[in-house]
Amino acid sequence: MDLRLKGMSVLVTGGSKGIGLAIAELFADEGANVAICARSAEGVDKAVESLAAKDVKAWGQAVDVADPIALKAWIDGAAAALGGIDCIVCNVSALAVGDTPETWEKSFRTDMMHTVNSVAAAKPYLEKSKSASIVIVSSVSGFEIDFAAGSYGAVKAALIHYSKGLSSQLVSKGIRVNVVSPGNTYFEGGIWNNIEHGNPDLFKTALSLNPTGRMGTAEEVAAGVVFLASPVASRISGTNLVIDGALTRAV
Repeated sequence: MDLRLKGMSVLVTGGSKGIGLAIAELFADEGANVAICARSAEGVDKAVESLAAKDVKAWGQAVDVADPIALKAWIDGAAAALGGIDCIVCNVSALAVGDTPETWEKSFRTDMMHTVNSVAAAKPYLEKSKSASIVIVSSVSGFEIDFAAGSYGAVKAALIHYSKGLSSQLVSKGIRVNVVSPGNTYFEGGIWNNIEHGNPDLFKTALSLNPTGRMGTAEEVAAGVVFLASPVASRISGTNLVIDGALTRAV
């Protein structure tokens, strides 16, 4: 299927590894120009080099997305480098699981406010696009109680609510807004890779809950994100796409 993404300009926060990198790579495979950010300059440079090798424009910077001024500067720079913005994917998470003032602060500033600030900064550019979309990466922890209940789960739930509200607020401007909620997603250096080595009992329990007998991959999540962002999904807005291999039981 041709997703009609060739020549479009896409921004991905947290795009140097894991789910974010898989998203950026799939956009580039579809012919979209891609800008990414992450905290590691080395990681960003490596990812940009890989993306540029796919014969698309690729641009990136090391950014702490919890810093709204730096985040806006990255978005403005990306728009200048790519010639506009057709889509932004808000993917960064602090992965702050817990119920302490520190985990709540990290979750709110990084997961929630980085998304809010990204949308605000990208909106003027998106309004000029003929096929504008926003995709927010949440989690199954945002609508079902699991081990991440507390700051992580509550803020992920807020992102789902925020996205639904945005879809209604921005529809008249031609901007679609959707959420993707992954279940357990395993990749090298990711949270479940770390839990596998640091807390093998939790990893074993989590793995056993997956009806497919395995956790998902970053590429499987990316496929959903890229489809929702594409012009082919022009009628889809305000939805929460759950990519979890039948892990959750919520209706």
